[in-house]
Amino acid sequence: MLDVLDTGRVAHVGVVDGDQPFVVPLAYARLDDSVVVHGSTGSRAFRLLAQGVPACLTVTLLDGYVLARAAFETSMRYRAAMVLGSFTVVGDRAEKTAALAAISEAAVPGRWADMRPPSAKELAATSVLAIGLAEWSVKANDGWPTDEEEDLDLPVWAGVVPLAAVARAPLPAPDLDPTLPVPDYLSDVPLPGLHA
Repeated sequence: MLDVLDTGRVAHVGVVDGDQPFVVPLAYARLDDSVVVHGSTGSRAFRLLAQGVPACLTVTLLDGYVLARAAFETSMRYRAAMVLGSFTVVGDRAEKTAALAAISEAAVPGRWADMRPPSAKELAATSVLAIGLAEWSVKANDGWPTDEEEDLDLPVWAGVVPLAAVARAPLPAPDLDPTLPVPDYLSDVPLPGLHA
């Protein structure tokens, strides 16, 4: 499970507010035995999660399409982790800043040291939550098509189409000083979880 959490880049957090379920995509990072996420203190979902209600966090890595001769047998190659529990508020300023740094570094290693740190006002507007890894499960499929014997002679291609997320060339902001070079951490180091 840790491999899935450490490789993924987007978590989906699910929570129910009355009769209305919410699923929110979030940047995240694993810190030891918990996963941290951040969002606006004004977010309905984050205000609810901060109350410690039951929640679910999932991360899915899509590795390929499994194309069978029969529609019923067509599927995907994937790795998925699911964490169940309740979120707690990361309120200590130093711990909150460390969690935000971890989320930034999980996305783009080296970036945190390059950026202006959050101001007191920005920290106050940001909710950082953590969920422990006490209850979790992992599901994965790395298989091939499993067509029925009678379908094997059908004139239909079968196999796997591997998929990979890759980082493309960075695009400078329109208002960026054109003399600033692309940082080494973007040009020389492959981003985690992204491979050709």
